[in-house]
Amino acid sequence: MTTRLWTWTGIDFGYREGDELWSHDGRHVGHFHGDVVYAPDGGYLGEIRHYDRLISKPTKRTPNPRKAFTRLPDRQPRAVFVGFGGLPMPADWQDFPRLETLR
Repeated sequence: MTTRLWTWTGIDFGYREGDELWSHDGRHVGHFHGDVVYAPDGGYLGEIRHYDRLISKPTKRTPNPRKAFTRLPDRQPRAVFVGFGGLPMPADWQDFPRLETLR
């Protein structure tokens, strides 16, 4: 099953396929454990709320809480959707990391 995902502020990020997080430009950027997503180094990236929104809680960023993993090969880029509205940011949370910062 594939679910299109947006950042909390309404930016098209990519999609979840199974337990993997893919960016719209075709990069494998994370692995899910439930609704929480981790980076290849095992560090916390954020989580899904409201079915299709990615958000991050800075206090959950501890060094390598999960086992590191090897990224899967890149895929074909997908279309980017624009104009999706953001949601009010809850206290003590921040928007999901921008794609440009995830290398």
